[in-house]
Amino acid sequence: MLERIERMVNKVSFIGVGPGDPELLTLKALKKIKIADVIIWTDSLIPEKILDFSKESSEKIKTSSLNLEQITTIMIEKIQEGKTVVRLHDGDPCLFGAIREQIEILKSEKIKIEVVPGVSAFQIAAAYHEAELTIPDVTQTIILTRAGGRTGMPEKESLKDLAKHNSSICLYLSARHIKRCQETLLEFYPPETKVIVGFRVSWDDGWTSLIELKDMEKFSIEKKLIRTTIYIISPAISNSKKRSNLYDPSYSHLFRKK
Repeated sequence: MLERIERMVNKVSFIGVGPGDPELLTLKALKKIKIADVIIWTDSLIPEKILDFSKESSEKIKTSSLNLEQITTIMIEKIQEGKTVVRLHDGDPCLFGAIREQIEILKSEKIKIEVVPGVSAFQIAAAYHEAELTIPDVTQTIILTRAGGRTGMPEKESLKDLAKHNSSICLYLSARHIKRCQETLLEFYPPETKVIVGFRVSWDDGWTSLIELKDMEKFSIEKKLIRTTIYIISPAISNSKKRSNLYDPSYSHLFRKK
């Protein structure tokens, strides 16, 4: 019955499959993958074992060598054939996922869209290190950004301007520019500021390390990091002295009196 209902809806599902660990799939993502006739996936960024949940008869199409028009043409053709189509993205589709241009083309063909969120690499990297990135009176802000490279950055969002806030910064897609990033960050953060470095986070061959900001470039060079890397720079990491009000016995709220 569920599969029959899904087939009645002419839509493409954009699904965030998380950073790599199949156990981090949402239940909704898992359900969509299981019933899909066609799975279009970013094979350079998503481990193949994510497809283990799909049915044997489903068609799996890799996109690492395809351009935008080729990818969307495939999706349109498969939908017109009456197939159930899912488009897999690593992490969460709304974050550096380049889904907007795909969606616009599909909508121009009157194809409905569904976006299923996923876990992002910064979340699992922080979790591996039991880190809370928002500590009271230290920082209550998390900035998700990247270094400017071939993809330009708005001038008002330069790393220098963002670093002035001295908050938790999660740097995606920046390993190739880490020397410049470190130099900029050291203008605003102490050299001993903790940095979580994650490579292919939650893949079978992935790893994370906790280092200091002053060693970020050296560490990246030693590990030959150029892609699929995240850096979390935060004054909140390893800063556990300040307690929140949430569980303070002297703090009252709607559900707890002093």
